[in-house]
Amino acid sequence: MLMETLTMRKPMLLAGEWVFRERTIDVFDPQDNSLIATVPSASAEDMLHAIEQATEGFLIASAMPVHERIAVLNRAAAWIEDHMELYAETIARESSKTITEARKEVRRCIETLRISAEEARRINGETLSFDQMPGSENRVGYYYRFPIGVIAAITPFNDPLNLTAHKVGPAIAAGNAIIVKPSLATPLSAFLLAEAFDRAGLPPKVLSVITGDDREIGDVLVTHPDVRMISFTGGLSTGKSIMQKAGLKKMSMELGSNSPAIVLNDADLSNAVLSTLSGAFWAAGQNCLGVQRIYVQEGVYEKFVSEFVSHTLKYRVGNKLSEHTDMGPLINEKEAKRVESWVNEAVEKGGKLLCGGKREGAYYYPTVMENVPADCKLASDEIFGPVVTLYPVSDLESAVRLANSVNFGLQAGIFTRDLEKAFFAIRKLEVGGVMINDSSDYRIDAMPFGGVKGSGLGREGVKFTLQEMTDAKVVCFKL
Repeated sequence: MLMETLTMRKPMLLAGEWVFRERTIDVFDPQDNSLIATVPSASAEDMLHAIEQATEGFLIASAMPVHERIAVLNRAAAWIEDHMELYAETIARESSKTITEARKEVRRCIETLRISAEEARRINGETLSFDQMPGSENRVGYYYRFPIGVIAAITPFNDPLNLTAHKVGPAIAAGNAIIVKPSLATPLSAFLLAEAFDRAGLPPKVLSVITGDDREIGDVLVTHPDVRMISFTGGLSTGKSIMQKAGLKKMSMELGSNSPAIVLNDADLSNAVLSTLSGAFWAAGQNCLGVQRIYVQEGVYEKFVSEFVSHTLKYRVGNKLSEHTDMGPLINEKEAKRVESWVNEAVEKGGKLLCGGKREGAYYYPTVMENVPADCKLASDEIFGPVVTLYPVSDLESAVRLANSVNFGLQAGIFTRDLEKAFFAIRKLEVGGVMINDSSDYRIDAMPFGGVKGSGLGREGVKFTLQEMTDAKVVCFKL
């Protein structure tokens, strides 16, 4: 089912079968709102069937020898590599990413699957010293890790291929079955990932990718007792809603952020400007790691502002498929209008607009603000758009206090040449990752990834997702 073109009906993968449905959902290119495909609108019965089949798929997956799991994952990665441009063009057409950004995402997806194959051979336990407790001298044993069953994966629009791979790859490596419900804005990339596994020889029933209304099929997926884990990437309010509905299940939730960066007087200013610029405007700011707040020490504040604004004004906004474009549109005009309203609120409350603040349809131009009051949405919530706020600070302690002042804590960046100051930030910043001399927007697919507070629960990153997707079983022999 290789998707040669985008302007057609697309089937979904239901327990190993590619199926159409009479009801459909339109997929639009956010650049011009043109229709690029239609996908099935699954029913509650479809989802129930997918779950029923996945319970059988789990028995198949868990019985697969590790070498077969490794082979499937590597063949899927190779298929994507052989069709890289199709995958990149699909991401660029259905999402906000430029073709350059999309190609990077495809390369990362390939890496994610290959790391999953490597980690499949390292799902190990260890021996236990039972004789550490008096009376247990005649016992020996160990623990090992085993797959947990059917996993529900709910994925977002902003990294439609690689974030899906971060759930599917480890699930298959661990021997689980998985049902993916992708964002309705960007389902085509998830279908292409499923096609890669289909071509790679993954047994039927192990993987389904189902599209449909959140209320009709989403609630069935998250509440069903046979679904043993939910892996969700998305917004905080949706994450809370899922947890309230799901019942007793494992949860892995990455819920976004309002990421800070700190620039001290001794920083390499050029590096700080370029790193935070990319961090703020990559994928039109629709990035959970995107730099939203920058705290700059007073000694370099004016120079930093001048250089940051100057570079922002050079950003090329336009056609996503052009290799000369730096930034494309937001995912739709509704989101662009929301970003516009947040900026307008900040201006009305006294914030100063340094550049940007302009909307054209789904496009919102890179925007830089300063003096944004703390009671604005822009100061405390996740903007998920190309807007960054700058603040002067007197010292590192003040910057850390302000960085910690919101109900998010995914990652943070600090720019300094002083090791003591770097380690102060490492200890005191309430986040899941601290990037030294880099923006918050840095990640490799092998590292543990996740946050604290409103940024979520658990950790992704292939090895760490595998831990989440398996349980420990203790074995003890009484001799």
